[in-house]
Formats: sequence, structure tokens, C-alpha cells
Amino acid sequence: MLLFLVRHAIAAEATPDRPDASRPLTPAGERKFAAAVKGARRLGWRFDRLYHSPLLRAVQTADLLQPLLEGPRQTLPDLARPPDIEMLAHVEGERVALVGHEPHLSALLAWLTAGEIARGERFPLKKGGVAVLSGPLRPGSMELQALVLPKMLRLLGA
Repeated sequence: MLLFLVRHAIAAEATPDRPDASRPLTPAGERKFAAAVKGARRLGWRFDRLYHSPLLRAVQTADLLQPLLEGPRQTLPDLARPPDIEMLAHVEGERVALVGHEPHLSALLAWLTAGEIARGERFPLKKGGVAVLSGPLRPGSMELQALVLPKMLRLLGA
């Protein structure tokens, strides 16, 4: 499997009127991530499956990734909480994108590569950043191929 862990793009801050789950992307977040998607396309990234957290900012980020998707898209509530075996059981495909949040994506990256969720702080993902992994979808079995900053993708897409 080729696995793309995508942190949602820049989102509005939570306020008393706007709970965390309904934080939208900012206009700058949308614009910057759309440019990053152009860079991802130039790299030849394509997904046969895309899973995203149900939180609004992840849904909107997944919307922007739609041009790279060649298969089904699905909401995966597990992406809004720490990773576990149940989450992995829901993921299918050969070239898969998971759109979620920190610190959960970094914990997932550490778990899949090093076998230890607690090492997630060693793999911070910037908003709109992407980690690319390959190998069997099992803890400690995947290899980190790239940790891509959003700015790098934007430059490639320019």
C-alpha cells in the first residue's frame, strides 16, 4: 500500500459560537491547499481511496483533494481520535489518502513505521502537510517515503 497521511489545511480558530468540529478552512487555507494539490498532481499522486475525518476542516480539505481521487471517498470517524487497530481495519486500497488532525496523524505515522504511538511527536505534520508511507498496513511495518511540507507542494504547483 502507498499511504498518504494528510493534515487538514489551515482552519479558523474555535470560538464559543463555533465548536471545534465545525471549524472551516480559512480563505488562505483553501487557497494555499488548492495550490498544494496542483503540486501533488505534478508529482503524479493519485488515490484509489480517500478517507477523512468528519470534522468540517478535514471534509473541506478532502474536497480540495478530489481531483486526485480515482475511486471512492468515505468519512472515517476514527480519524478524529487516536489511532487503533479498528481504524486500520476500515482502510482498504492500494493508494490511499487519510485526511485528519494532529496529534493523531503523527501518532499514526509513528505507530505504522516504528510500532510506537508515543513517538508521534517526532513526526510533526504542518497544516496541509503530507507524509507518504509504503508497505503493509500494520504497526511497525510501513516505511516513511517522504514528509512533505505544504510549501514544497505549492512551489511544485506554481
